[in-house]
Amino acid sequence: MSLWHQIADTAGAVLLLIGAAICLLGVIGMIRLPDVLSRSHAATKPQTLGVILVLAGVALRLRGGMELATLGLVAFFQMLTGPVASHLVARSAYRTGQIEHGELLFDELDEQLTDGTRPPG
Repeated sequence: MSLWHQIADTAGAVLLLIGAAICLLGVIGMIRLPDVLSRSHAATKPQTLGVILVLAGVALRLRGGMELATLGLVAFFQMLTGPVASHLVARSAYRTGQIEHGELLFDELDEQLTDGTRPPG
């Protein structure tokens, strides 16, 4: 095994551990945080970064063309679907009245919903 392979394997293992730790912190945040918006934030930001770091660690370990393409697709769809799903959960919580409006710094959605220009859906 060459020196490059040893360095890549070590860097991959470090990225795997860091990514797993960040994902664990996101899960702890989802359990401990008090409201829907905070939990939605904890479900999206650390999870996306953690999964990207785990995928980078796996990519350093595998080093194959087809495997790297597959990991790239997984990373792309993770970055695409995670924030969108979190946004939809937060918007649904807002519309069903599960959010304390007094705690919001800006409430631009209330202006849209009360002007009569309510979006469809």
